[in-house]
Amino acid sequence: MPTETFEFQVEARQLLQLMIHSVYSNKDVFLRELVSNASDALDKLRLAALRDETPDADVSDLHIELDIDKDARTLTVRDNGIGMSYDEVGQLIGTIANSGTAEFLRELREAQESGAEGLIGQFGVGFYSAFMVADEVTLLTRRAGEGRGTRWTSRGEGTYTLEPVDEAPQGTSVTLHLKPADPDNQLHDYTSVWKIKEIVKRYSDFITWPIRLAGETDEGDGEAAQETLNSMKALWARSRDEVSEDEYHELYQHIGHDWRAPLETIQLQAEGTFEYQALLFVPAHAPHDLFTQNFKRGVQLYVKRVFIMDDCEALLPPYLRFVKGVVDAQDLSLNVSREILQQDRHIRMMQRRLTKKVLSSVKGMMANDADRYATFWREFGAVVKEGLVTDPDNRDAILAISSFATTHGEDETVTLKQYVERMREGQEDIYFITGESRQSIDNSPHMEAFREGGIEVLLLTDPVDEVWVDAVGEYEGKRLRSVAKGEIDLGPQEAERAGGEKEKQTEEYAGLLAWMREQLDADVKEVRLSSRLTVSPACLVADTADLTPALENMYRAMGQEVPRTRRILELNPDHVLVKGLNQAYRERPDHAGLTETAELLHTLAVLAEGGRPKDPARFVKLMADRLERTL
Repeated sequence: MPTETFEFQVEARQLLQLMIHSVYSNKDVFLRELVSNASDALDKLRLAALRDETPDADVSDLHIELDIDKDARTLTVRDNGIGMSYDEVGQLIGTIANSGTAEFLRELREAQESGAEGLIGQFGVGFYSAFMVADEVTLLTRRAGEGRGTRWTSRGEGTYTLEPVDEAPQGTSVTLHLKPADPDNQLHDYTSVWKIKEIVKRYSDFITWPIRLAGETDEGDGEAAQETLNSMKALWARSRDEVSEDEYHELYQHIGHDWRAPLETIQLQAEGTFEYQALLFVPAHAPHDLFTQNFKRGVQLYVKRVFIMDDCEALLPPYLRFVKGVVDAQDLSLNVSREILQQDRHIRMMQRRLTKKVLSSVKGMMANDADRYATFWREFGAVVKEGLVTDPDNRDAILAISSFATTHGEDETVTLKQYVERMREGQEDIYFITGESRQSIDNSPHMEAFREGGIEVLLLTDPVDEVWVDAVGEYEGKRLRSVAKGEIDLGPQEAERAGGEKEKQTEEYAGLLAWMREQLDADVKEVRLSSRLTVSPACLVADTADLTPALENMYRAMGQEVPRTRRILELNPDHVLVKGLNQAYRERPDHAGLTETAELLHTLAVLAEGGRPKDPARFVKLMADRLERTL
């Protein structure tokens, strides 16, 4: 097969240009990324060998080798890992098969110098960072167990070549034809032994495979240098006082592909009948794809220091999917599969313990460091609340670390415990309202009587809030009550103040309410007077057991058939519009304009809660006609 030339995918070409013309200060990260890729390849080969999937592979001395040639100004990163086939090279290197590519490119362009180098690893396109320091990159690879290899070459200018190679060692070597050193632009001399040692020590010391240096010394005397540059110490197996925060951060950055320091480091050592060590990290920032279907979740699983899998989902529940880290078990089989993990009682026991450890760590953060907790909840609160629905065993622990926006302050959040402690005398329920944003909630007519009465209401704006409040139901004997559902009784003070007024108004409006119920039968199941409105003329509410419109829409978006629920229309008997309508109905009940007014009143209530008119064109016509009559 002859040498073939291919064009890079559009996104890959854009990415290459960003790398070639890079102005980012920390170009050293290219080596971190290439070493990380080599380490992954060695992990994959050892695992395949343990499962007898590569009987012809050589696994006798798995390692990473760095080879410096000062005269040719090349640096080669070589591994004897799993390698790639001809087709895999084209798929993995020629394109970026990543749904976040466009997002990555946007963030990379916008990133400041301090943050750009972290984005490279975060989006899984580390190979391309080689073009920050190299004019040309050559990759030679042979998949373990196969006879022929593949050579890939590119100058990063829009095309690359692929050619089969008869003689190639097992694994992958990446040779960088280095650009001239340019200290003014932070482009160091990467043929310098001390510089390579410094980068490996800073970023890759904990890599579990030996990283060996081969090539010339800095003195240039041609003497071969053969030494292992990394300590290969498993940080999770060492006590906390033996490990610096910087070392933990470097491990997290390697595992999490994140340039920021983690928000929290959690260490756990379980001894007894089933032994394991865990080192977990809570990120400081939510990944962009946290709520997408393809989000890669799970922690790394090792068995007796042997890497088993990169994303073991069985060790933490989905609502903690943002947690990164390593779990090293002593008593699992090396040949364990994902299917077996789902059923293994030891894994289930580990999941329970790890989950409780993470939740208790967040609780400690909440008690001892309000700013760090505020960051955690801002970034991950929406996903943690999923556990209130899916994990009833830990519901109390999740509620204890949950906080919510409140009408008591623009920037204040409150726990349910704090809410109950400051409930006013006679208040029986915990009130909340759900909506798309704080602004829409603040302007909701459902809030009027609560605002006027100074009653605190929790403001819930995450989609999951629509679900968990029903699943939880109550807290410390206090019901969770939506201000937009059912009839509202604001306590004995309001009942006493109203006296017989409500009974009198119900009698006064009985005819109008019955007539409007008949006119709006297709849209509402009841028309009644409201105890929650003080300013607006009308609002729509649901029965206590009904789904909210937002929840109906959520289920439909998931492809579930949900019958349309007719709502309850509540009227404010003290509003001038409602008073006028009642008077008009008494004086001329057969007037054609009354039906239009009732329809408009209902549509205004729909709009007030952020809904859409059933027939927008008709609504506009009715409004225009009414406005015309006022001129």
